[in-house]
Amino acid sequence: MTYYVIYDGNCNLCVTLVQQLEKLDQGKLFTYAPMQDEVTLTRFGITAQDCEMGMILIDGKDPQTRWQGSDAAEEIARLLPAGSGLVSAYRGLPGVKWVGDRFYEQIRDNRYQLFGKRSSTYNSPYPIGCQSGNCEV
Repeated sequence: MTYYVIYDGNCNLCVTLVQQLEKLDQGKLFTYAPMQDEVTLTRFGITAQDCEMGMILIDGKDPQTRWQGSDAAEEIARLLPAGSGLVSAYRGLPGVKWVGDRFYEQIRDNRYQLFGKRSSTYNSPYPIGCQSGNCEV
């Protein structure tokens, strides 16, 4: 099972979170592409306007199944070991999901002001098309 994470490769916060996920997963479940990779975006029919709504998670087995923004963050957390119970509890608390969604939107819309913008786009060592060191040719 593979999932594709589309992230903002120019956002310091986004890159830091992707790097932490890379350390945890080591390309076993997740592979990555920055939103600045127009070739990959085109491959999945994703526009620059789509990217304005936040990170995107794509199911590798069914690329039409996608999560975006806070829903993508929740799904990534759910897929991690021991994450399913935490995400279920989070989603089950009245009003917490709504607050989490608003919090995500504020961070998304102000990420460069809050966390800074990188001078060059970060490209993951686990790019989409490669899994566990095996790259598609």
